[in-house]
Amino acid sequence: METNAYDQKLNRYVLSDQTLYTGFSSFNDAEEYAQKKNGTLVEVGFKDGNDNPEIGQEGKLIENKLHFFVDAGPEYKFIHSSDPGFREYADELQKIKAKLLQSPPDERYIANFEIENAEDPIIVLKNDQLESVTSRERSKYLKHANVYEIAVSVPNS
Repeated sequence: METNAYDQKLNRYVLSDQTLYTGFSSFNDAEEYAQKKNGTLVEVGFKDGNDNPEIGQEGKLIENKLHFFVDAGPEYKFIHSSDPGFREYADELQKIKAKLLQSPPDERYIANFEIENAEDPIIVLKNDQLESVTSRERSKYLKHANVYEIAVSVPNS
């Protein structure tokens, strides 16, 4: 399994003429990986629950130097763990969880540990209200979403 500079697992998709790597934690991480592998940055889309990447430019990731974007319509917003504001939502979720569970303070820290170490967490808002927490991978199958990721394309030898 390939990993990036931070030893995070990357997804690998082998196509007829190239291999695509996705799962980068930042745009810069993808750029570094592309240089290391003599690859090219491309944008891939996973559309309507499809797990097969389509190379395109609809999400404008390269133009905006983003590594991940989800479009599920105007009422939904997907906040990735690397996005500004994620920490604010995550802290609020922990407070709600602790209040619901009426847990002692030491257990609240354990709960906080869980959200920070969940696999690439994504907070889903509907009409600016919390709907759920999911992973980057699962977001491909929610709400008829179009998920766009930065990828590194390496020619097959």
